[in-house]
Amino acid sequence: MSASGPAARRLLRLCHFLFLLFLAVQLLPDGTAGPTRASYAVVLVCMIEAACLAVLAFGKGARGGLFCDIASFVYAVLIAWVVCTAKFNVLKPSFFPPPGRVFEQALADAKNIGINIGTSLGIVAQGYLFSLLLAIPLGLFLGWSVRLGSAATYIAKFLGSIPPVVYIPYGIALLPTFRSVSVMVIFLASFWPALAGTMSGVLNIERHIVDSARSLGVGRLAMLFQIALPASLPQIFIGCNQGLSVSFILLTSAEMIGARSGLGYYVKNFSDLGDYTRIIVGVLVIGLVISAIVFLFNSLQRRLLRWKG
Repeated sequence: MSASGPAARRLLRLCHFLFLLFLAVQLLPDGTAGPTRASYAVVLVCMIEAACLAVLAFGKGARGGLFCDIASFVYAVLIAWVVCTAKFNVLKPSFFPPPGRVFEQALADAKNIGINIGTSLGIVAQGYLFSLLLAIPLGLFLGWSVRLGSAATYIAKFLGSIPPVVYIPYGIALLPTFRSVSVMVIFLASFWPALAGTMSGVLNIERHIVDSARSLGVGRLAMLFQIALPASLPQIFIGCNQGLSVSFILLTSAEMIGARSGLGYYVKNFSDLGDYTRIIVGVLVIGLVISAIVFLFNSLQRRLLRWKG
């Protein structure tokens, strides 16, 4: 009895109740014209529920609880979505189609969506990685001098406060393709936060660490990349995280202006056609892609900073 008690409490969670409630809502008569494609939504929810049960059964307690909390939120949103669209027609169907139609459209456009994801991620990777390769070494050298680093920090904050989208007209005039313009925008969006974060990290290194390294005869390059760089990683990651978040926002905006591929173009193209089902698909895909990238970035950050404990 004592052994089964914790196991029962572990399985009796809000997400399971909401899962059953979602299935019960599907039994209500449809109040909207046209097919709702409810089976697509049911299959998706069943897959999420299966993942919840697997995480609870084999995962760690805290992580399993977090996953179930996220699933509960997803279920609640889907229940409200179904009730307001397919069942009671509260929202205008042409603007807010039922979730089943959206998921059906996402599967139908999976190949096209995959191509657009690849285009957007390629642009972000190119501009973002190039900015880090330049900003981090430059930030180490500038931050090593207190006087120079302090002045450069204010300059970086000033230039970083200028929205990179204002440079798009110059990029279009000077660069050969719109892809290169998008890479430039991503570069500018991520360069200044990474530079400022690196300089801040170097400027705030505890002096006894530097003095101890100097007493051991450590050279300048070794001091920068073996002492200053690891000690500055927390601040560097803060700047890199800011640049990554802004990069996706600006990329989507740039793609909606003049691109011919990418997630921003996908949304803009179908908004011009008035296809709100695909607009919702694009919005959901953008959210999922950015969430996945941020999750991977945070996992890398935790791994590299595990020494902070």
